[in-house]
Amino acid sequence: MATITLDKLTKRFGKTEVIHGIDLDVKDGEFVVFVGPSGCGKSTTLRMIAGLEEVSGGEIRIGGRVVNELDPKSRNIAMVFQNYAIYPHMTVRQNIGIGLYTSKLEKGEKARRVEEAARILGLDPYLDRRPAALSGGQRQRVAMGRAMVRDPVAFLFDEPLSNLDAQLRAQMRIEIKALHQRLGATIAYVTHDQVEAMTMADRIVVMRDGYILQQGRPMELYSNPVDVFTARFIGTPSMNVLPGRMEGGAPVAGAGGPILIGVRPQDLQVGRRAGEGGLTLSGPVTAVEPLGPETLVHFDVDGETVIGSAPGSEIPEVGSRIEAHAPDSVIHRFDAETEKALGPS
Repeated sequence: MATITLDKLTKRFGKTEVIHGIDLDVKDGEFVVFVGPSGCGKSTTLRMIAGLEEVSGGEIRIGGRVVNELDPKSRNIAMVFQNYAIYPHMTVRQNIGIGLYTSKLEKGEKARRVEEAARILGLDPYLDRRPAALSGGQRQRVAMGRAMVRDPVAFLFDEPLSNLDAQLRAQMRIEIKALHQRLGATIAYVTHDQVEAMTMADRIVVMRDGYILQQGRPMELYSNPVDVFTARFIGTPSMNVLPGRMEGGAPVAGAGGPILIGVRPQDLQVGRRAGEGGLTLSGPVTAVEPLGPETLVHFDVDGETVIGSAPGSEIPEVGSRIEAHAPDSVIHRFDAETEKALGPS
């Protein structure tokens, strides 16, 4: 395996710069997930690492070697795409092994690698089947197997689960993470789904408009977002963010204030006051989402929709007025103008 380093990496299409001099070090064996909305530059960055997009400025180093001018094959990396890109007329065995056909490996070694990859991915029973007989998740595992047999120094994944249904996505998240732990592989993974990022990554890189806004371990980003965008993007449901001010050391929501007050729905407890201080919000219920162990309660605060959490056994009536509370320890404060996080008051 190998490190991946981006040093002042830029990308221009014509005169338009879309990646603005980003810096990043991916450690040997690390699972790094690039996350952000469509058009933020995450897939373009991955494609430059792979050699599928030309670098406009800066350097890409893989294992300490500058690869800017190397073609994709010479970089010894493997890429898995969202559309599988497997051949329908070939068997699973042939699809997994296709990347070895032109290699100088002995025939027996090629067969061993294919069978080992199939065993690790649970594809042993399907080696002689064609893709039409497989589920979406099995087809994606075939694509992963084809990458594995090449014994690359790093794996690149470009939204590999976006074509799967919710249940399969959840299953494949676990399988890819388990594969990483088994192989100790260096992985750079792109997704727009922050749940994938939170559950799979050793480190998350949040991108917006061609810039890296924040990077860190999943819970670091969840607990200490550097700005409103990251705060809202990481976590489900999104963080509530309201205009407000500080009065006597306590946050008070209200239009026109100099700060933005952030609180996650899971921390905003309906009908449960947590000691002195903290944030109190009230308003009429506009919608409820019973989820079993908890109920997400949508309510209106001065024209803003806020989401709080109640026990699953407590489902307020739509139209009823509720009060919700969050302790000061879970409140986030942002500058209203810059939307950057503020330190403790």
